[in-house]
Formats: sequence, structure tokens, C-alpha cells
Amino acid sequence: MPLTDTTIRTAKPGEKPYKLADEKGLFLLINPKGSKWWRLKYRVAGKEKLLSFGTYPEVGLKEARSKRDDARKLLADGVDPSENRKAQKSAQGEQAANSFEVIAREWLEGQKTIVSPGQYDKTMARLQSDVFPWIGARPISEITAPEILSVLRRIDARGARYTAHRSRGQISQVMRYAIATGRAERDPCPDLKGAIPSPRSTNFASITEPAKVGEMLRSFDAFSGTFVVKCALEIAPRVFVRPGELRKAEWAQIDFDKAEWRYFVTKTKTEHIVPLASQVVATLRELHDLTGHGRYVYPGRDPQKPMSEAAINAALRRLGYDTRTEITGHGFRAMARTILHEELHLKPEVIEHQLAHTVPDALGTAYNRTKFIKERRAMMQLWADYLDKLKAGANIIPLHGNAA
Repeated sequence: MPLTDTTIRTAKPGEKPYKLADEKGLFLLINPKGSKWWRLKYRVAGKEKLLSFGTYPEVGLKEARSKRDDARKLLADGVDPSENRKAQKSAQGEQAANSFEVIAREWLEGQKTIVSPGQYDKTMARLQSDVFPWIGARPISEITAPEILSVLRRIDARGARYTAHRSRGQISQVMRYAIATGRAERDPCPDLKGAIPSPRSTNFASITEPAKVGEMLRSFDAFSGTFVVKCALEIAPRVFVRPGELRKAEWAQIDFDKAEWRYFVTKTKTEHIVPLASQVVATLRELHDLTGHGRYVYPGRDPQKPMSEAAINAALRRLGYDTRTEITGHGFRAMARTILHEELHLKPEVIEHQLAHTVPDALGTAYNRTKFIKERRAMMQLWADYLDKLKAGANIIPLHGNAA
């Protein structure tokens, strides 16, 4: 007689396992501990075999019969259902090993030696929050352009268009890595060119009006944060280096006798010299008494690490400045570039070299760390003196000469 739900539900375990038979080879195995397992008995090439369909009540009678019928159809087609299940599991395991997330993590791990830790962390965070939840589990060879577009539109919809474009570029890099390692045949990302509008190019917020610069410098006196951050805040506009270069400054790179700071610019892969005005040297000597025993000029809470990359911007916000629309740590570079050229009338090429920009000259020569060094030393002292006068509220008369 075929089984019924009532028969199965009320079946009690015995001292030994026993079977409750259904139809067409399906039966329920009742174990002494009470578990109830679905089994299908069938023959292949004269050999009896068993196939498991799970346990009751997780797999009900109707579902078990459906699984039985599917297995019998395979048998009718000359396919062993047990071997077919093994093949499917193997294929699923292979797909999981070739999923986008697995390959993306493998690719990113290989990038560790060629990108900064900060860039690595940002890329991983972007993939984890914006990409993996949607296509991470998909076999990379099966991912289509529409799937990727859906991911990008989701990012763009929250107003992060730049992040959407960055994500597209990183997805494309993962795809090309998969092609190179034989796990995909093509990269769908080029098909999406123009699908997400280009982000508007924006410059870092900056203050370039001398009177407002003076007002900002006077506000620094009211900063109530740590002495380390206050010193960094005082020095940043006077050296106008990139924020990441400032916060990672090391005492071993500072030469007080020569009044200069030498370091390697990772962005342009060049050595750079920053002549230090007397005001900067004085601030550094004062700070040296506090942090000179360690590696970093501006250590963070952990003395073994530099201060946070957000420290300068956070300090500006504490002073009431909007770092999106008014001024940022990076904006000190634009401030110096603009005022040095437009107000102090210094040579653009001298300014660009001090900014460590790799702009070729008329002869095609790229950045040279010692080029214009005399002019740059004079310019940096002139700049610091000018900022002091702005801070004091002096009526500055623009100079019409060049630093020599």
C-alpha cells in the first residue's frame, strides 16, 4: 500500500532500523533514534543501488515522490541518478571556486605588492559593499553586461557616480584577470561604455582669496585638539604637500641643518625636496620635543602609526569649515598654487616643481627634484612670510618680481 502522511507521522522507532515501503522503489527508513530517511532502491546494469532524498519532515511525502520520479526519468534515459548527482555537486563546487568573489579576492591579493595599504583597503571595502552582494556568488564566466550595469546603477542611484565608475573599472580588472588565468573568455565591461554618465570633474575645495586665507590662519589659534594635529594644521598650508605625504612624514627625512624635508612621492614615483621656511623649522623643533623619539613626525594614537588620514579635514571641520565646499587638506595645494602665481607673480614652472608635478618641460624632461631648488627655497620662505602677514591682517601689496 502507498504511504500516507499519517502513517509516516505516527511511525515509531524500534530497536532496529526498519522500512516503510511506498511505490516504485521509494521507501522510508526509520532509525532507532527516531530519524526518518527517504531512500530510492533501483538497479543499474543488474546492480542494486540506493539514492538518498533527505529526511522527513524536511522532505515531505509529495516532494520525495517527485524526486523519485525525476530519478526514474534519468534511469529511463540511461543515466545513473547517483552518478548524475555527483557530477552536479562537482560542477557546483567548480562554479563556486570560479565565482566572481573568489577570483576578485585572488586578484586583489596579487595587488598588495603594487598598491598602498590604503588603496587596497578602499578597493576591498568597495567590492564588499557594492559588488559582492549582487554578483559575488555568480560564476565569473556567466556574468553578463546587464548584470554589471544593474550593480553600477544601484551605486549611481545613491549619488555615488564616481564610485560607480571606479567599480566598473575594478570589475573589468577582475574580468581581465579571469581571462588571463583561463576562467573567463571575455570582459563585458567595455559594452557598458557610456551607460553611466561621466561624473562631473570637481576640484578639491580651497580658499584662494588672501583676506579669507588670513582669517583661516587666525582661526587655527583656536584649535583645541591635540598638539600634534595643531602643528600639522599650522605646517600644512606652508609646505602644501599632499595630505598623505604630510601625515606620513618621518623624522629621519627632516634635515634641520639644511632646513629641508626629503621623501619619496609614491604618486609620481619620484624623490622630492621641500625647503622648510624658518617658521616651519621652528614649529618642527617644538614638535620634536614631543614626538622626536619615534618614527613619525605626526604620530597617531598608536605611536607606531602616523596620524589618521582624516585628521586635517576633521580639524578644519572642528574650526567650522565645510570640507566639501570651503577648504580641505588637499586644498592647501590649490591655495598656494593660485596665490603664488596670481598674487606673488612667481614662475609657474617653479611652483609646479614644488608641487612635485611630473609636467615635462620644453625639452621633454620630467620632474627633477633639484631643479629650481634655489628659486624654490626663496619661494617657500617668501610664502611663509606672506602667510604670516595675512594672518596678522596686514594690507598686502602684490609683488611683481620673481623669487630668485
